[in-house]
Amino acid sequence: MRGGRHAARSFFSNDMIFNPQEYAIPDRSGEPFIDGQEIEKFLAAHVRPSREEVLETVARAMDRERLSLSQVAVLLGAGPQEREAVLEAASRLKREVYGNRIVLFAPLYVGNRCTNRCAYCSFRADSTETVRKTLSDEEIVREVEALERAGHKRLILVYGEHPLYDPEYIAKTVRITYGVKTAPGGEIRRVNINAAPLTVEGFRTVREAGIGTYQIFQETYHREAYKHYHLGGRKADYDWRLTALDRAMEAGIDDVGLGALLGLHDWRFEIMALVRHTNHLEACFGVGPHTISFPRIKESSASLPAASPVSDEDFIYAIAVLRLAVPYTGLILTAREPAAVRDAAIRYGVSQIDGGTRLEIGSYSSAAAPDEELGSRQFAINDDRSLDEIIGTLTAEGYLPSFCTACYRRGRTGEHFMEFSVPGFIKRFCGPNAILTLAEYLSDYASEGVASKGWAAIETALAGLPAASAELTRERLERIRAGERDLYF
Repeated sequence: MRGGRHAARSFFSNDMIFNPQEYAIPDRSGEPFIDGQEIEKFLAAHVRPSREEVLETVARAMDRERLSLSQVAVLLGAGPQEREAVLEAASRLKREVYGNRIVLFAPLYVGNRCTNRCAYCSFRADSTETVRKTLSDEEIVREVEALERAGHKRLILVYGEHPLYDPEYIAKTVRITYGVKTAPGGEIRRVNINAAPLTVEGFRTVREAGIGTYQIFQETYHREAYKHYHLGGRKADYDWRLTALDRAMEAGIDDVGLGALLGLHDWRFEIMALVRHTNHLEACFGVGPHTISFPRIKESSASLPAASPVSDEDFIYAIAVLRLAVPYTGLILTAREPAAVRDAAIRYGVSQIDGGTRLEIGSYSSAAAPDEELGSRQFAINDDRSLDEIIGTLTAEGYLPSFCTACYRRGRTGEHFMEFSVPGFIKRFCGPNAILTLAEYLSDYASEGVASKGWAAIETALAGLPAASAELTRERLERIRAGERDLYF
């Protein structure tokens, strides 16, 4: 297990981790590190930078050199013409690092009881409209069975912040989820978590259940805005939440996920802060976050409009800047966004999306039941395509859908994941593994039309592999066609 106060160890090149002394607040595990005034100064210093500055920064990113906060501010301040260069570079970098692979998952809301009073959330404790619901063990099984029958292999379990959802309970629900098996080869191979911050001991308890990534969104990194929106409950403690993933790392969870809810404050500030949080984890633990999420405020029963709305154009640009700033971090975009926005976001940096998402608690197994019997959803879904429809669209557009969980089960996580991903091993391992997991889906769950598109996409992907890798992958594909499952490199 890694402590947080030793010298940072990194698998980046020397230029990819910057000197912690760049920042007004030094990086120490478990201590706050965001200086809002410092971020604002970086942004103010780079309003409409010259074309030369922007292109120099883009070139640095394309050379896989990590960007300083000042350089990230240069990209965020770029004018319309310079933005085109940034977007093109992000698209190119995405292809070079991830190929055409897109990871698919589904969220499963376990319970919406909550003791917090977050102004933007329909689950807040003082909501009189929300129907409170926590799935029983039997209901969890039914939900997971329904998700497996749709073809899912990766889930993120979502919980409100409530004493009922303590570490022991979260660990129990994880074990239940892993234990559900359906024919012909249905099983969940990676369970990620979106839940409240825990103590180090609490994180250890959850880790022992075999979780993948533990995800905690700061919502807004701007301290005053945070105070404005978080009116009560443990979540009102900015620093407790900010340092939560330090405690997760201390507990041995080396795959963690950051997030900000765009629209609460200036989106440029939030993007800067997400990069600063990434740098903090790298400085203290030698590895950054496994994923970053950046949902925009969408309709919910809270009916709170965005104080700082983010246009579609700015949203896509923010994703492009993140991709250049953190090239090896997974970027997640959920079904909050409409299909057209998600399609554009994939081109410029997003590497993971959900499919066939339902947010009403219990709705995967009881889709026809009225909302009031299922519990209110947290926000509106704007991409309601089924998993099969999304896979059909992705394959038709030249992408390779993936349900791969091999790195997690091979121990290629945290520091070890960076050993593989930085030299380009994402393509070496994840391309073949994506092919194999897609083949499982096509064999067991796909509609006839999607299966036809999918097998064609697999042939195209095989043609792009080195000869030896393609041969080994074809051998495994034949075994999948013969009925074997869960084959990976």
